[in-house]
Amino acid sequence: MSILTHGFDRPLGSELPARISGARKAQLKDLALGALTLLSMGSVLTALIALKTAIYVWHLNV
Repeated sequence: MSILTHGFDRPLGSELPARISGARKAQLKDLALGALTLLSMGSVLTALIALKTAIYVWHLNV
């Protein structure tokens, strides 16, 4: 919430629950692991494309 529309008499995080339930924590952990896996796969794919391009360019110059 924006500082401009939020009252100054209470902290910004006061509307959030104090604790996250175990089921919600497990769901967030699974989501984070899935996102990390997706990013890792993307970086491996990018590295493979760069390697293939470098080999192709190297063979052109020989």
